[in-house]
Amino acid sequence: MNQQATVTVPDGRLEGTFQDGLYVFKGIPFAAPPVGDRRWLPPQPVGPWSGVRPAREFGPICVQPIPPMPPPGMPEEHEPQSEDCLFLNVWTPGLDDARRPVMVWIHGGAFTMGSGSSVMFDGAGLAGKGNVVFVSINYRLGMLGFLRLAEVTGGAVPATGDEGLLDQVAALQWVKQNIAAFGGDPGNVTVFGESAGAMSIGCLMAMPAARGLFQKAILESGVGSTAIPKERAGEVAGRFLEILGVDPHDAAALRTITPQQLLDADIVLRQPRAPGEAVRLTAIAPVIDGVTIPDVTNEMAKKGAARDVIAIVGTNLDEYRLFAMMEPPDFKLDDAALTRRLDEFLKTGDIPRVIGAYRKSLERRGESPDNRNVWSAIQTDLMFRNPAVGLLEAQTAQGQQAYSYLFTWRNPNGNPLGACHALEIGFVFGQYEPLFCGTGPDADQLSECIQDAWLSFAHHGDPSGECLGQWPPYGKERTTMLLGKDSHVEAAPYEDVRALWETVTIKKSPMP
Repeated sequence: MNQQATVTVPDGRLEGTFQDGLYVFKGIPFAAPPVGDRRWLPPQPVGPWSGVRPAREFGPICVQPIPPMPPPGMPEEHEPQSEDCLFLNVWTPGLDDARRPVMVWIHGGAFTMGSGSSVMFDGAGLAGKGNVVFVSINYRLGMLGFLRLAEVTGGAVPATGDEGLLDQVAALQWVKQNIAAFGGDPGNVTVFGESAGAMSIGCLMAMPAARGLFQKAILESGVGSTAIPKERAGEVAGRFLEILGVDPHDAAALRTITPQQLLDADIVLRQPRAPGEAVRLTAIAPVIDGVTIPDVTNEMAKKGAARDVIAIVGTNLDEYRLFAMMEPPDFKLDDAALTRRLDEFLKTGDIPRVIGAYRKSLERRGESPDNRNVWSAIQTDLMFRNPAVGLLEAQTAQGQQAYSYLFTWRNPNGNPLGACHALEIGFVFGQYEPLFCGTGPDADQLSECIQDAWLSFAHHGDPSGECLGQWPPYGKERTTMLLGKDSHVEAAPYEDVRALWETVTIKKSPMP
């Protein structure tokens, strides 16, 4: 039976619930509704309320497309959507002065989908097991959170394209100001997230506005490398307005575009532009505007932007296999097509050497060196592993401890996706779906070890523990924890293909 529980914050009183040893507060507003004249503006303060505000139900999730079926490993959910979506949720073992570590989860979803209230991200497990305060957040998505309109509207709508990130900053500011009332320590905050959530964290580590709001970070399958130049963001905004046929200088008309019109335009922007291309997961991304994000995020890290942040940075061995599911079913990736695809990212003279190296690497792994596996392995490294290594090296060069992992678990039932993107999430939250993740004693052990490491890191800034043993920081030996059936530390895993990229020129970075 749920019991009521109340807590007082500067804006007013909140009423949540107490169940199974945890106090839970849902649907707490951390910013004013970003609607009407506030659409496409930075988040504004909530302002105080009178009486007791109910915090027993999740708030609406941000406007987003509803996929015909849920992504692999995720349950089918139908959460109410609204532009009024800036809510967060708190799970805590006590409303006291214990000053527990705080873990703030930033969900992924290609900056286009997802929410902090998904059943997958229930904070009860980590909060109860680890004696931490767990917080999950929403942030504006898609065309409402990451569309840069400043130039194309001549300033009529001054959107930077980073409003979704500024929402995250506002949520972290709320945590700093209020979490002590929930038994948390505002000076010991770990942000952690996956995919676009981790990419967001990579951006937060470079953002002056986020400095000092968190001390530790766990980046799962992503760093800030997907942030795009403002010129490219302006081109997307131009195409967006052309699709809708709206006068770019009519701010009032722009603010009357319906959420469904926004989603429809986003679908058009993500369609393939050339034969054989897959549908893109996202048409937008955070924007390097010179102010909110001053420069390329890993370059900012090299200059010490995040020297005060201890980080765990990792990727999954077969990240891109999840995205390969979106390939047109009738498309055949022959040698010519593979070369055409790589020509978008690499110099022509480097392509045969890269393909040859990955064929050999796949053979050493016991994988088929066919074109689809070669393409997937190359994209995995270009999109995820190489940028992650860049951040690890930047942090280490600044004298800051950073920890590296490679998630290698494969479903023992033979899932062809391998150690694909998002597979680790279920193990982090202890909710691994059988068909996608697998089950059994080995899966139980892996989840236990990952949770212990993440919680140890939140408490002490070191993921070492009884389950995984000593986890050394990343350094010259490129020491990495391989998380899988037999988790262990290894120096420079898959060094053959990592070192290859030191001699290859990348024309542009791919995006999901």
